[in-house]
Amino acid sequence: MNVPDTRRPHRAVRPVAWFAACRALTALICTAAGTAVFWASAFAQGLAPMPVMEEVPFITTPDNVTVSMLELAGVNSQDFVLDLGSGDGRIVITAARRFGARGLGVEIVPELVERSRRNAQAAGVADKAEFREQDLFKTDLTAASVITMYLLPAVNLQLRPALLGLTPGTRLVSHDWDMGQWTPDRTWTVEAPAKYIGREKLSQLHLWVVPAPVAGLWCGPAGLQWQLGQEFQMLRGQAGRTADLSLLLGRVDGNTLHLWAPGAYARAERHQQGAQADVLRVMEASGPWTSWRGQALRKAAADQCTP
Repeated sequence: MNVPDTRRPHRAVRPVAWFAACRALTALICTAAGTAVFWASAFAQGLAPMPVMEEVPFITTPDNVTVSMLELAGVNSQDFVLDLGSGDGRIVITAARRFGARGLGVEIVPELVERSRRNAQAAGVADKAEFREQDLFKTDLTAASVITMYLLPAVNLQLRPALLGLTPGTRLVSHDWDMGQWTPDRTWTVEAPAKYIGREKLSQLHLWVVPAPVAGLWCGPAGLQWQLGQEFQMLRGQAGRTADLSLLLGRVDGNTLHLWAPGAYARAERHQQGAQADVLRVMEASGPWTSWRGQALRKAAADQCTP
């Protein structure tokens, strides 16, 4: 299904602002715009499913919010930034000009793509900032180390499975909208006096770091084992020697695992040595887990560890 205008960035949906903007338009157009923002607002509050919308106006991201999005992601000269629905190109251009990163913006409106290319030329970063007329759902996401978005909540949720499948450690930043049950790793509230919509001139910026898939049974030396359950970046399970397992909670930050139990902590790094040869190496351990330091655990092929 082609729903082009729900896939562009730099939009928000606040009914009061939209009805104010519609005063000079015909009653028919105002009714259509009001209906769109009503459903978007209801969806954001969990009151209704998001319907298909034929038109959502283009709203630019204020410059200070653009910079904050890139700062939240920790963008540097080694990064490749992909902006999904790049509008006038300002995020990719700022990433190149201010942070030295390379980037790609994808946008389905031809006029905006051409404007982005002219803006990149004017900023002197056309060699680092590329723009394509392209459907974001048909875009290869795998080259990016940072992905930025200003999309409606329903679109974020459609993208979520593909985003979770990216290389662990890939950073994702969304302006205003979250990803449902996948809670952000960090959220910033940024003053946005130049924001065109909303009563409060504030923007919410959300950061996720794609977590490595680590659910399952991991086996180490001398009966050491970890049984991990995973929901997005959150972990829970059991760990210890075969006859002395303790409950644990934890989280995954890219390829780094942090595990906690009463009086105990461990940090492990995941190393992938092939599709079926994952290794978790314990880099730090304290309390009753101190003896784990330096140990390596491997993913079990069955439902129990074998000597």
